[in-house]
Amino acid sequence: MEQKCWDIKTITMKNTLQWIARLALVFSVISCATENDRQVTQQHQDKSFIQDYSIKYNVSDASVKLNTVVSDRNGYIQIFSSKGLLRLRDGQFLFPGTLVTDVQDRQTSDKKISGIGVYQNQLVYIDDKAVFSNAWAGKLYSRHTMPGAKIFAGGKDFVFLISDGMKLNLLKNSEILWEGAGPGDEIKEIKFDTSNNVFWILGKETITVFSPGKKELEKIVYNKTLTCMGITSDKLIAGTSDGYFEIDLKTKKQIGNIHRKMPWTELTAISEIDGNIWFGSTWGAMMLRKDGKFDYYASQRWIPSDTVVHISKGPENSVIILTNKGLGKICFKEVTLLEKAMFFEKQVRDRHIRTGFNATVSNMVNGDVTTGSMEDSDNDGLWTSMYLAGETFRYAVTKSDEALQNIRESLDAMERLYSINSIPGFPSRSFERRGYKFADKAWRRADDPEWDWKSTTSSDEAIGHIFAFGAIAELVEEPETRNKAIMLIDTLMSHVVKNNFYMIDWNGKPTLWGKWHPDYVNARPKMVGDRKINSSNIIAMLQTAYHFTKKEKYKEAAFYLMIKHGYLENLMRPMKEIGRAPEDADDWSKMLSEGWNHSDDEMYYCGYWGLYRYAFNDTLKAKFKEAIIDHWEIERPEKEGAWNIMTALTGAKEIDLKEAIGYLQEYPLDLINWTVKNSQRKDIEMIEPNFRHQTIKEVLPPDELRIARHNSNLFDLDGNDGGTSENSAGDIWLLPYWIGRYLGVISEPVVGK
Repeated sequence: MEQKCWDIKTITMKNTLQWIARLALVFSVISCATENDRQVTQQHQDKSFIQDYSIKYNVSDASVKLNTVVSDRNGYIQIFSSKGLLRLRDGQFLFPGTLVTDVQDRQTSDKKISGIGVYQNQLVYIDDKAVFSNAWAGKLYSRHTMPGAKIFAGGKDFVFLISDGMKLNLLKNSEILWEGAGPGDEIKEIKFDTSNNVFWILGKETITVFSPGKKELEKIVYNKTLTCMGITSDKLIAGTSDGYFEIDLKTKKQIGNIHRKMPWTELTAISEIDGNIWFGSTWGAMMLRKDGKFDYYASQRWIPSDTVVHISKGPENSVIILTNKGLGKICFKEVTLLEKAMFFEKQVRDRHIRTGFNATVSNMVNGDVTTGSMEDSDNDGLWTSMYLAGETFRYAVTKSDEALQNIRESLDAMERLYSINSIPGFPSRSFERRGYKFADKAWRRADDPEWDWKSTTSSDEAIGHIFAFGAIAELVEEPETRNKAIMLIDTLMSHVVKNNFYMIDWNGKPTLWGKWHPDYVNARPKMVGDRKINSSNIIAMLQTAYHFTKKEKYKEAAFYLMIKHGYLENLMRPMKEIGRAPEDADDWSKMLSEGWNHSDDEMYYCGYWGLYRYAFNDTLKAKFKEAIIDHWEIERPEKEGAWNIMTALTGAKEIDLKEAIGYLQEYPLDLINWTVKNSQRKDIEMIEPNFRHQTIKEVLPPDELRIARHNSNLFDLDGNDGGTSENSAGDIWLLPYWIGRYLGVISEPVVGK
């Protein structure tokens, strides 16, 4: 039963502190039971999963027409093009290779090759004289009399059906077993059906079956939209310019209707690879999953161009996708989450640490990370705080010396945000060597002639700082580091309290967003999100400051805001009540509430660590848990890994752990901001525009979306950066993983399957 402890209307400024003292006493007596902060009700066992990534190979000559790609049992990849045979040169993850003329076997490449294929896992060629191979000691050399031959498929016992696009020859050991006209239209592909010992022939408008035993053709399909075909163990899959349909190989009858619920329906290639059906299209490649949905491989994250020409099985559990601008080798590797974490740890340290800050690499050319430079950010303190917190949880779990050193270095950068300017307790947004950024009016000269610092610091910086400093103060036992974190908490919060709940900039005025005073917060109508978020954040910050410093001023300030000015009511307001300001509201409130602010989500969750974990008492802790769970409920459709995992700090019985692990497993290794477009897709269900900016019924996997930090809307379908920057995994991925490890919802790697 809820117990009313005070009537806010009866409180005056004169007796506010008396009421604070009484309320604190009441709260200490009226205490409700809460679950253990680290109680684990769900845990993901970190077994290996399949991680996909791409190695790309670009064609240097734009005039070359790429036709077919194949790979043999040795893993040798060869491409047939308008300028002969090509092979791969160099190439590794994030560092594309090129397609070059293949001169490894001049006796083959010097021939007038017109087609290439694979038979019994060996490379087989056709030219104007024969079907031949270098395998089987070169004994396969089956002569033909069709000078324009370019299409072929191998059947049983080295029997080949070949075509010049119109006529057909059945060939074995240089003997023509049968010859005749084709189905009457241009032949585009030939596939062999092993189980029924027949060849399937795709024409421009027909699908025909040829039986080598009966030596006869049987027309099965007439369809003007045919584009490609593929064969599985029991079905032929026919691609069209608008979807695909299936034919039973035994009965030769169509199965069901045409399938159009796929990312893109203008198909160009179909292949069965290791039991999975792959589709190429004029807008990316797709793999059909067991649940009927598709994994979509589009954009330069995966392939050089979205115009797919051919798809084949590649070496070492890979799929090779040929496009009109080069080849994408999609690799599939078994890893654990810890192994992925260590990959990202290296990525961060290799190229994303700028004077201790967690930085983005910008001004890249065509996704080449070696052409970019680390850039300062308005949110250097926030992105670094999130990385710093992640390394703190890593240290708490592993006691890694490397993690501790990472903490020291980034904490030094955070400390300098406060010392590089002359305003007591005020954190700079960033700092930079003099001469690079001063044209921006927010930049100020430091006393040190070598440096400039950036002003106008916002509330999201402040809550990020307190989150990281609090985690360090609690979890890092090394005295110097711990004491520095506590000192910084006290430094920032002393500034805020002394300045009447504002952050005061160099000009003696509050920054635009650094405002927690009731005159600002409660000026917003109740449904405007800033009223709730600012209340939640400032109470979290004051609780953290009191928890580690034991200075009564922080507790008194928190209870003053909660009692006198309704901040407890503000922060407890259900998320479903947050919406647009009414027509008679002020313009600022209207601007703030035009739509859901996903940066607020990030600020809430950074604050929840201190709001819940350092709550003054169990009664407040129970209320704060209620607020956190309420927020999580409304965030669930986004399947945001960090928010799902961080909700576990409350001991919640349910946190959508499966979706959180899906986020961690499916987030791409390639964090380059490629241009990504999904709004054209035909396998998504659009919904009406809404306040939360949710665009489709179900969120797409992270490896099909643009690279996005946790302050982004995961329902944004398109992004346009063109490979000019690379984000750091420090805040995007490492924070949710390591906090998940600390909270016990992710196990250490499990040996075996």
